Amino acid sequence: MAVWTRADKNGQLDLLLRDRWIRVAAELTRETLTLTAEAEASGQGANHLDYNSPAGLRNGILDSSSEAVRKVRVVKQESGGLGISIKGGRENRMPILISKIFPGLAADQSRALRVGDAILSVNGNDLREATHDLAVQALKKAGKEVTLEVKYIREVSPLFKKPSLVADLPWDGVRPQSPSYSGSEDSGSPKHSSSSSSKDRKVISLKMCFISRNLTMPDLENRLLELHSPDGQHTVVLRCKDGPSANSWFTAIHTNIAALLPQTLAHINVRSTESQWKPVVMALTEKDILLFESVPWSREAWSMPLLTHPLLATRLVHSGSARGSPAQGADLVFATRTGTGRGIESHVFRVETHWDLSSWTRALVQGGHAAAELIKEVSIGCTLNRQDVRLTLHYEKGFTVTREPAEPVGGAVLYRYPFEKLKMSADDGIRNLYLDFGGPEGEMVFDLHSGPKPVVFVLHSFLSAKLTRMGLLT
Repeated sequence: MAVWTRADKNGQLDLLLRDRWIRVAAELTRETLTLTAEAEASGQGANHLDYNSPAGLRNGILDSSSEAVRKVRVVKQESGGLGISIKGGRENRMPILISKIFPGLAADQSRALRVGDAILSVNGNDLREATHDLAVQALKKAGKEVTLEVKYIREVSPLFKKPSLVADLPWDGVRPQSPSYSGSEDSGSPKHSSSSSSKDRKVISLKMCFISRNLTMPDLENRLLELHSPDGQHTVVLRCKDGPSANSWFTAIHTNIAALLPQTLAHINVRSTESQWKPVVMALTEKDILLFESVPWSREAWSMPLLTHPLLATRLVHSGSARGSPAQGADLVFATRTGTGRGIESHVFRVETHWDLSSWTRALVQGGHAAAELIKEVSIGCTLNRQDVRLTLHYEKGFTVTREPAEPVGGAVLYRYPFEKLKMSADDGIRNLYLDFGGPEGEMVFDLHSGPKPVVFVLHSFLSAKLTRMGLLT
């Protein structure tokens, strides 16, 4: 049995985030890798603008002639306002700028606004010289339909889009360790708390991760590490100061991932043997089994079940203890199988008492037999010997094969057999149904053009109901 020596390690690394390298403090423990962003991203100084310098502004708007002025129409939602946050204003010697667009709200749904847009006017009201408070009020009072005149200010957008480990580093199963930040008033949008002392941090669980080098991006300097998430959807790229440092970090992370494997596999084995139960509401009608996530109090709710299975195509296949013996504490379950066009669909239901178990068992069996007597007949168009025919199963009369297309008074009868003449039935699980009545035509192969299981299950339901009525089944 392998004995793993786990490594603890910490130091400064560079993280590739939104196509930029930012400096992070990395801390490796037995089960996690924690990345904490430093106060400033590397290379960000080039993006700073001096808003107190007149050269940076022209009539309150940054001189950026590369972007055209756009008119955008936004329809406010019943709640949530426009769904934007703004910064700037005359008192700050800045234009009114969109600093945040909230996902799913009106501005986001317009697909026409971006962070970094300067709002020049609202419904024709000029905001070029507006204070921040005046702009907020103008946006709030703009009515349901708002026409914004905007211009994208490329020079300021990087300031609003500083990479954030919490917001911009996706990772399966990772929960944010700090609140999302919004640093301004807004026009009726959700409030997001902020704290200057909160650190921008991401804690990554190492369980079932994969550490590699030079896999998804070239590493000419031999100092990159790639950490891949368990679902294979996300990759964290880290840059070390030199090759030996990269080797050291790679070995430490790989060692800890490997050391977690026995624990992870044990957890998977336990979970794979556990039964995952979900509460449902089951109802039986004359013809169907209905499943609901909750009690359907209204007529509309009754018409929208989570799942519907016809009783005639459903069989009870188990009723009793889940472990096959009435051991103390064993779950009481019953299981059904339903023939569908996609094959057989199975469900296992757990009940709490023996009375519940016997009640549901009796209701399903008797309900299936009653549905057979009520519906009486099921037919399906199919092909037999390259000829279009209709196969009809009748609760009393048995099997009838007629030529298609049927005439108003009924197509010509090709074959008719009672149930007791059936010698063999089978299907290929794809589209063919095989019936043999011992007649001169031999085995008949019906191409149903769809899954045969519904017809097979209806046949079994008819036979079960008839045998029960005759007293041959109890």
